[in-house]
Amino acid sequence: MDYQVIFTVALITAAISGITMYLGIRFWDSKSQSNSVNRASEILRRAEMDAENKIREAEIEIKAKEISIKEANETEFRIARQELHERERLLDKRQDALDKQAEECRKQEKQIENNRRKLAERIVDTNRRNEDLAKLIEQERIVLHEFSGLNREEATKRLLTMLNSELIEETGAIILRHEKQVKERCESITRKILLSSMQRYAASQTADSTVCTVDIPNDEMKGRIIGREGRNIRAFEKATGIDIIIDDTPGVVLLSGFDPIRREVARISLDRLITDGRIHPVRIEEIVEETGKDIQSIIKKAGDDACQEVNIFGLDDRIINLLGRLCYRTSYSQNVLRHSIEVAFLSGMIAVELGLSENLARRCGLLHDIGKAVDHEIEGSHPKIGADFLRRYGEPVEVVQAAAGHHFDLKLDDPYTIIVAAADACSASRPGARRESLENYVKRMEELETIANGFPGVEQTYAVQAGREMRVMLNSSMSTDEHAAKICREIAKTLTERMQFPGEIKVTVIRETRFVEIAK
Repeated sequence: MDYQVIFTVALITAAISGITMYLGIRFWDSKSQSNSVNRASEILRRAEMDAENKIREAEIEIKAKEISIKEANETEFRIARQELHERERLLDKRQDALDKQAEECRKQEKQIENNRRKLAERIVDTNRRNEDLAKLIEQERIVLHEFSGLNREEATKRLLTMLNSELIEETGAIILRHEKQVKERCESITRKILLSSMQRYAASQTADSTVCTVDIPNDEMKGRIIGREGRNIRAFEKATGIDIIIDDTPGVVLLSGFDPIRREVARISLDRLITDGRIHPVRIEEIVEETGKDIQSIIKKAGDDACQEVNIFGLDDRIINLLGRLCYRTSYSQNVLRHSIEVAFLSGMIAVELGLSENLARRCGLLHDIGKAVDHEIEGSHPKIGADFLRRYGEPVEVVQAAAGHHFDLKLDDPYTIIVAAADACSASRPGARRESLENYVKRMEELETIANGFPGVEQTYAVQAGREMRVMLNSSMSTDEHAAKICREIAKTLTERMQFPGEIKVTVIRETRFVEIAK
């Protein structure tokens, strides 16, 4: 019984507790819901306030942009209005100018119309006068025929004959006068062109020394070069084809040979042997062979450099190689390659002055002495050798003729040949370009005088202007004027046949007649 009461009480207590808990939960939920509603309403209120603030800010910003746009538009409108005013002003000025021009045109039209009317009147008057003049001339002609007794054909023939004779005399005088003027002008222009070309091209000194020497560190090296019983020097001379001259001169060994390329190979080889220190026949042959290959490379490079300097391209490799060989060729101590380059530049300048092709003139000048590279190996003069060589490798006709005729060996009918001949003479005769030793110079002067003195009737002979002119004095009692002219030609012919000389030699024969009387 007690257990039932306790159970009932516990059950009632539990039910009351559940109801109380349920009511508490419902109360808490309602309270929480009211708080959420209040919070939501507060959020909505704040959101509305923020939206209103942003709307106001946007409106203010829009108004500011509208104001700035309005100001910009007003500025543009003001600038456009100023431009329009300026254009209107310019148009007004142009309109005024056009009105003035139109007024001037109307005035000129009136003036032209007046001139045309006056000209028509003058033409009519002139025609009338011409008719009257023709009538008068016809009347005078009839009167002249009556007085002269000649008909019209005979008078015309006689008049034409007289006019023809007078015109022939006047034509001859005019031709002579113009020939003299043209000759003087041509000489002046030619002198100006040559002087201008020589001044514009300032070349360096082209004269080279033909003496080949090799410095040695001490005199003991001479013995090593000679070798035991002379085997080293014999091997060197056999390999190079150059003679070694060893004398008492301290610190120097001389190399002698007519071929400049072989002489250069010998010089470089001997320098290398002295530097290396191993001097024996096997080593000499090795060094000479290596040096020969190096010299060929140097020759090829020298030819390429010359072509690039003159701006000439498209040459055959054999021609370029021969150009490089000219680097070791001298003529009267003038380096032939530098001389060819100088002639090329001078020819180009002269051609430009004459309105001809500068590149073709340079090509002719660069290759005019190409025959000197092989004239020791092929028989003949270097102009002929060079012309044959250039013709074989397809060079233009102008280049071939310039090589063949630059020493006046042929008839000069091509302008480029004449240009190259003039440039060659300028380069060779420039002070310091060529030089001779004193012994050769004196020997040549003596030979010139000896040849002239060998002719009959010659009393005295003088070689002047460095051998470029000969003055021969004849005995007037042993010769006549005709004999003097004959001796002059024979002396010039003998000099050409028996001597080699640069340029030309002028021979002047003088026959002086003297009469002496004694007054007593």
